[in-house]
Order: sequence, then C-alpha cells, then structure tokens
Amino acid sequence: MRLAKYLAHAGVASRRAAETLVGEGRVRVAGEVVRDPARDVDERSAVEVDGRPVAGVERRVVYAVNKPLGVLSTASDPHGRPTVLGLLEAEGRRLYPVGRLDADSSGLILLTNDGELAHRLTHPSFHVAKTYRVRVAGAPVGERALRALRAGVELEDGRSSPAQVRRLGPDGLELTIHEGRNRQVRRMCEAVGHRVLELQRVAIGPLALGGLPAGAHRRLSDAEVQSLRGTSAAAL
Repeated sequence: MRLAKYLAHAGVASRRAAETLVGEGRVRVAGEVVRDPARDVDERSAVEVDGRPVAGVERRVVYAVNKPLGVLSTASDPHGRPTVLGLLEAEGRRLYPVGRLDADSSGLILLTNDGELAHRLTHPSFHVAKTYRVRVAGAPVGERALRALRAGVELEDGRSSPAQVRRLGPDGLELTIHEGRNRQVRRMCEAVGHRVLELQRVAIGPLALGGLPAGAHRRLSDAEVQSLRGTSAAAL
C-alpha cells in the first residue's frame, strides 16, 4: 500500500495531510526518513510519525455530527475553544473532520479515520454536492438573485459554478453547490445583495442531517458509508 494511503487508513490524517507529513520529513520507515508518499509499506514496515509508531490500519468509522454554533470544525484549537471532536468519545481512534464549517455556521459535518473517503468527499475534482439552508437579510429574495445564483456569480477568487437554488419563504434559501471554497455560500449570497444571517449545512451528497439534534452525533451504517463512496465515485 502507498505510504500516504497507509497513514490515512491508519487514522493518522487525511491523504492530502499525510502527503504533507511525508514531504516534511516527519515519517520514518524502518528508521529511515521517507519523503516519497508512494513508497510501498505494510504493517511490517515499522512506520513512525514524529517518532511515534503507527499501529497499523484500524477499523474505519464515520460519524455524522450536528455542529452547533460557536464550535470549531478543527481537530484541536491552541486557544482552548470547543471543537467538534469534543462532541463525541473517539474510543481511542484518531478522528478528524471532513471539510469545514465556520464557527458561526451550524449543521452536518463528518468525523472519520478514513482518509480515502475524506479525500473523495472534499477534493474539488470529485464534485460532491453539499446542501445548505440560509436565512438572509434584504428580503424578499427576487427572481433576479435566484437566476444569478443558478448561473454562477463572480467572486474575488473566480466565478462560482452554478448552484441549485430554491426559495424557502421570503428570506430563506436552500442552495446546493459542488465546490468547497472558503465561506462560499455566504459570499455567493452577498454577491447578489443578500447578507447571510444564518447558515446550516443539511446534506453532504446523499447523507441528510435529518432530525439529529444540535451537538449530537451518530455513527453511519455500512450502507450509508457505501452510499457516500458511490457518490464520490460517480462524480469522477
């Protein structure tokens, strides 16, 4: 197995982050620093990260979490602020968030030790859909704004891809996008004249937030995980 993939499957980090660890010289195989993420390894290869042995491939799990407002979607915070990892017991597993939600946004986020799945769900090349519900200022939202969002809008980092949009009352919208730029939904709405007041992610691919309470989590079934894998594979 490729070294970066091995690290991801062992729950050390996502595949992209594992490639960075290798490139920084923080990974040793049989006592030797290795900088090639494609190096073939297995459980007998004595892989270490920052001097600590990697125990090997652990059982992969995926949790759905309803992130509340004010909670960071990072694995840790140097200032001691609450993070999504504090919302569940990891049972010894090294979990990390899939994608990001701003502290002032809420809703569905995934935690996993499956680096390959995390890569498929977040890398732009896989075009996995994410659905958000927002409440905006400047209501009512007119047809001109809806048409612009559906066509794609100009942002400072380039034109957005077209979004699927439907109106949820005079000040509410549901948007589905296939990109993952920083604060993208907020910036798209601002580009058509509507500042976002509330934002909640309600779906990632086929997985819906449903009735999961704020701050709660649940482990995904094998069928749900396979559905997520199928969505990312179909997007290729």
